[in-house]
Amino acid sequence: MDSLGDKILNGDRRALARAITLVESGRADHRAQASELLAHLAKAGRQSLRVGLSGTPGVGKSTFIESFGMMLIEQGLRVAVLAVDPSSTRSGGSILGDKTRMERLSREKNAFIRPSPSQSHLGGVARRTREAIALCEAAGFDVVLIETVGVGQSETVVSEMSDLFLLLLAPAGGDELQGVKRGIMEMADMILVNKADGDLKATATRTCADYAGALRLLRKRPQDPEGFPKAMTVSAVEKHGLDQAWDEMTTLSGWRRENGHWDGNRAAQARFWFDQEVRYALLSRLDTPTARAEMDRLGAAVGAGNLSPTAAADRMLSILATH
Repeated sequence: MDSLGDKILNGDRRALARAITLVESGRADHRAQASELLAHLAKAGRQSLRVGLSGTPGVGKSTFIESFGMMLIEQGLRVAVLAVDPSSTRSGGSILGDKTRMERLSREKNAFIRPSPSQSHLGGVARRTREAIALCEAAGFDVVLIETVGVGQSETVVSEMSDLFLLLLAPAGGDELQGVKRGIMEMADMILVNKADGDLKATATRTCADYAGALRLLRKRPQDPEGFPKAMTVSAVEKHGLDQAWDEMTTLSGWRRENGHWDGNRAAQARFWFDQEVRYALLSRLDTPTARAEMDRLGAAVGAGNLSPTAAADRMLSILATH
């Protein structure tokens, strides 16, 4: 693991790809190796700007990421993209087609694109995305873009692993009242109305104004300077507004660093993921043959009406507590 870690620290892309495959594995021996690898890399203390990106399907996330990533590379930055693809609830499979959509960016030597299946994990991200981000940081990437599945307001988990959270919207995506929807709006640091070009330019400008008004109705957050969060229009196709959006991102991240919010936010995120790992470990105890057999037995009793769901759950928890 130390040898693999040293290759990653030297920017070896193959080693990085192997390491992400390792951390995504659910095998117990692989989990132990991944933990050892991450501990070795953490000593380097490298940090990237982590940018989470969410938005409904069809809003142009992949197009935006390619245009935005190319712009950053032209400025001399190294960019990693972690794209999470929805998994089928029937077959468990994913298309993983994001590299195909980002054809130009995938050919750049200073870019790294890694699609991962969501595996039905809630929140629009894969379970091990956070560890993949740590690997990309150790490999020396300046910006890590995390593209979520794009299913709606449940996608707030990505804000727990990013320094900046962008919400990408389409023109005519709703009125000002739609913008007050609490869930995902309260998490967003910036709202970008994409496709502000051609016939949609005027509509995008109106949509941006609606959401800017909605943002003013939300409670002021301590981690925001004056004027944030803000709404802007961009065109990923015509590459308009990307420079201005990046300037605003660097302004916001710089202010948070200077005022202590950056480190505080990362500490809070680490505590959040500690809590999540404990929950995952407890749930995994239900995945043993003995536990599954007991679940089937109690489930049959519930289905037959001989036991209430609450009573059956209590019995199952008592059985787990004794093992």
